[in-house]
Amino acid sequence: MRRPPDLFEVRLDRLVRVVGKLENKLPRLRAPLIITARHPDEGGANKLSLGQRRNLLTRFLPYAKYVDVELRSAFALNSLLTLADQKNVRRLISFHNFKSTPPPRILSSKARAAEAHGASIFKVATRTDTPIELARLLSFITNKTVDIPVSAMGIGKLGAISRVLLARAGSALVYASVAAGTDIEGQLSLKQLRTLGIGTMTKSE
Repeated sequence: MRRPPDLFEVRLDRLVRVVGKLENKLPRLRAPLIITARHPDEGGANKLSLGQRRNLLTRFLPYAKYVDVELRSAFALNSLLTLADQKNVRRLISFHNFKSTPPPRILSSKARAAEAHGASIFKVATRTDTPIELARLLSFITNKTVDIPVSAMGIGKLGAISRVLLARAGSALVYASVAAGTDIEGQLSLKQLRTLGIGTMTKSE
């Protein structure tokens, strides 16, 4: 890539069958990494157990700038997060809801919980099929009650416009796909977001 993004996200749960090849190629990337091994109930692939996810994340910590752990997993993966601190890898605590967007007060509660777990960034990705759901996400990020940066994005029918609006509203990270196509409804490509003048990070699928 002539212009790499600020960060790449590597979805280890999706790449579990090729981790050896992946590990050999990571040094060729010209941008820092966010690593994650997503919980099955928050979109994780291959139905990985907690132990499998912990082992993957531990293996790839030396390559990471951030490790992304779901809020629901933060307590169970506390030893991993402590190890990340020792290696100067920052904590990104995330929350995903693929069915709806909860009210702003619920999102604010989760953001405060993420902050209590030592998050450097709180990431929230929720379904935005309706204007009401999109308005909830916008209200949350424009009136956030935590002192840490928040990265917010919508998924679904209004996912694309949500990413543009939330970026303009101050979302700390804007996720995009490297490829022109993606299986995440509403996610734009790196090229599309750059055309719109929005800085981005990209993710593996």
